[in-house]
Amino acid sequence: MSQRERPLSPFMLGSLYRWQITSLMSFLHRATGVVLSVGAFLLAAWLVAVMRGPEAYSTFAACAGSIAGKTVLAAFVIALVYHFLNGIRHLVWDAGIGFSIPGLYKGGYLVAALTVIASLLICYFGFTMGGAA
Repeated sequence: MSQRERPLSPFMLGSLYRWQITSLMSFLHRATGVVLSVGAFLLAAWLVAVMRGPEAYSTFAACAGSIAGKTVLAAFVIALVYHFLNGIRHLVWDAGIGFSIPGLYKGGYLVAALTVIASLLICYFGFTMGGAA
């Protein structure tokens, strides 16, 4: 008896499975969760620097105010905004709204657009109004 070929699972991305916005948003939601977990350690470092006094805080502020520090802060802001908005999108799905193919795509593009807009505004005002100076 010959074995028939079984279909490949859709988790095999790349040449076997075409990326879609839904799979990209799912991947990014997980990735931003990891980034936020790492960012929690940076938040803890900031709190420890505040606790240790002005000298430790000024060292931390100098690191955060450098180009690399601002890049890390901007990446954290982008991850936080995206994860937050995509989480709201998931809550909307739990309410039974927007869980059709057109709704999934519309929600994905909306989350992506709002992430860009909100992240740019937060970074602009955070970096120009005295934040991470």
